Amino acid sequence: MSGVKITETILRDAHQSLIATRMKTEEMLPILEKLDQVGYYSLEVWGGATFDSCLRFLKEDPWERLRVLRKNFKNTKLQMLLRGQNLLGYKHYSDDVVEEFVKKSIGNGIDIIRIFDALNDTRNLRTAVETTKKSGGHAQTAISYTVSPVHNIDYYVNLAIEMENMGADSICIKDMSGILLPYVAEKLIKQIKEEILIPVQVHSHFTSGIANQTYMKSIEAGADIIDTAISPFGMGTSQPATEPMVASLKNSPYDPGLDMDLLLEISEYFKDIKEKYINDGVLDPKVLEVNVKTLKYQVPGGMLSNLVSQLKAQGALDRFEDVLEEVPRVREDLGYPPLVTPMSQMVGTQSVFNVVLGERYKMIPKEVKNYVKGLYGKPTVPIKDHIKKIIIGNEKVFTGRPADLLEPELDALKENIKEYIEQDEDVLSYALFPQVALDYFKYREAKKYKIDTNLLNEEFKTYPI
Repeated sequence: MSGVKITETILRDAHQSLIATRMKTEEMLPILEKLDQVGYYSLEVWGGATFDSCLRFLKEDPWERLRVLRKNFKNTKLQMLLRGQNLLGYKHYSDDVVEEFVKKSIGNGIDIIRIFDALNDTRNLRTAVETTKKSGGHAQTAISYTVSPVHNIDYYVNLAIEMENMGADSICIKDMSGILLPYVAEKLIKQIKEEILIPVQVHSHFTSGIANQTYMKSIEAGADIIDTAISPFGMGTSQPATEPMVASLKNSPYDPGLDMDLLLEISEYFKDIKEKYINDGVLDPKVLEVNVKTLKYQVPGGMLSNLVSQLKAQGALDRFEDVLEEVPRVREDLGYPPLVTPMSQMVGTQSVFNVVLGERYKMIPKEVKNYVKGLYGKPTVPIKDHIKKIIIGNEKVFTGRPADLLEPELDALKENIKEYIEQDEDVLSYALFPQVALDYFKYREAKKYKIDTNLLNEEFKTYPI
């Protein structure tokens, strides 16, 4: 058997998990050549929250970041994370927007697109998968891993078979909360590998402290690829650290054969970056701790910090434990959705409302209502009638593919921002984050014409410059 392959997450999920995706392109540039020489299977560099963060906080064009990265990586495949029909936003987009976004992502330098749906509803993956393949990209579909009375090994094996039949080039087990236990992983990977021919990748977070063991059992069971993060940005709510994982596999049948000296040089570089973010207060040491409560409540690291900030805003931080206990109850009510974006935000916010207002479902966010109406896809188990009644009254539930309700949007979007368009990709930035993209376009224009960008602060409160 050839060694296990490694996907490095430092340029996407690692800094998304630990510093809210705040790493700038200029901080990445000096180390790209070395990253390119290590021998990684791929580098995850784009997608997830990087897009929103570039526009909203860093005053960067995410498309330009991708082009710069592509130019600097001569040997290594570049990978991104895409939320199926949600793309990189929080709602469903029409098929023409999804198709154009995927084409432009590949056209600007992405090789592998990891495509997942928060509900594991494969209908929400189809357009992105088909377009990725047509555009010459590698379509990796991801299974959002969770634990519930219905999410068992048979469920995941059947999902993997369905994804392979849909045309997936590889499959990722995406364990966003760090709750995939080592011996469960071994059994799961073995059974999936017996049923499908395409490669299987495992992605986990170190949040609960078990991901290293999970990776080892997965590798022994036949996993082809694992996701790791260079050690200064590894562990905590990020992925297991790259160097210890590579060292652990050395001189075994699974040896990935990566250049350890180069890894140590890269590690030194990112130590300084990490130090800077600790000093700036962006990296909270709390995210580096092991949180075993994750195993009980299944709450991913990012969701935990969201709950804390929501409760702080309500002056109700003392109710944190109550909210954590409410999360599994709300999740059961809603048909056991996996806790991944956007479902984690919905379940979390509803749990906060239920606890803080002292009455369950007294206040219900619009997104939760839309989910119950079927506008995000199909729950794993049907939502009970009395819960439906509480949340949407007698409104009808849509059972089709949610995007079938959406008219093509691209032409109207182009028209809306025609005076700001400098590249075709601007229309897609605007489609995903209308207000944030507009603020960025105005900032870009001001900079171009050397207008004092500080003057924009008054007009655009949403966009601190």
